[in-house]
Amino acid sequence: MSSSSSLLSLSCFSLLLTLIFTNTNGARPDFIMTVVNNCPYPIWPAIQPNTGFPVLERGGFHLDKLSHRSFPGPAQHWAGRVWARTGCTASAPGHLSCATGDCGGRLECAGAGGAAPASLAEFSLHHGHKDQSSYTVSLVDGFNIPMTITPHEGQGNCPVVGCRADLLATCPQTLQLRSPAGHGPVVACKSGCEAFRTDELCCRNQYNSPQTCKPSTYSEYFKKACPATVTYGHDSPSLTHECSSPRELKVIFCH
Repeated sequence: MSSSSSLLSLSCFSLLLTLIFTNTNGARPDFIMTVVNNCPYPIWPAIQPNTGFPVLERGGFHLDKLSHRSFPGPAQHWAGRVWARTGCTASAPGHLSCATGDCGGRLECAGAGGAAPASLAEFSLHHGHKDQSSYTVSLVDGFNIPMTITPHEGQGNCPVVGCRADLLATCPQTLQLRSPAGHGPVVACKSGCEAFRTDELCCRNQYNSPQTCKPSTYSEYFKKACPATVTYGHDSPSLTHECSSPRELKVIFCH
């Protein structure tokens, strides 16, 4: 074989390897996501994709105390949210009733959302020419469990964000969710929107703009305890961080 033919074959082989190990938008092929339960009790993490994106890990699973679950992250652009369900009991195989974050009584949420109030990790993965992963922890829908997002081996703006405080002990009475209702322990802390359902507190209709959607005494309660979280509909965009090509994203409960 001539040297030119050898070089051509080598080039073709290198191109093949590139196509195998690199996807079209430059995302890391070894990208993984990990959900960690550092709580002294079991939780049932749930994952909901935004419209048009695939469901990851069937949308939900059980995670015993002091354990974790890692799985391959999406290789292409993906957006969605992760939260924890707490106080769950199984009524039948595949059926689950939860005090917080319930997704229609199912173990595997399969794309369904969770009941508020719940702490949310929100993601937009693999976007932009630098393979950006955007993430934030939101208390816009209230709080049910401490949570943080920790990126590993990314470049650029990659801080650990979230809420490590347990707000159940200090939740104002008007925002408390108790289970059983009325006389049980506090299991979650509602947002002002969830508690009072007004357009102003929910930042909807005429209040759905950066100019009219303002922080309230209720959102400020969450902000004071957990400043690295989004606490109302048009909170600061700077709280959404963009990390380039992280090797791993960890959602840690009870960090």
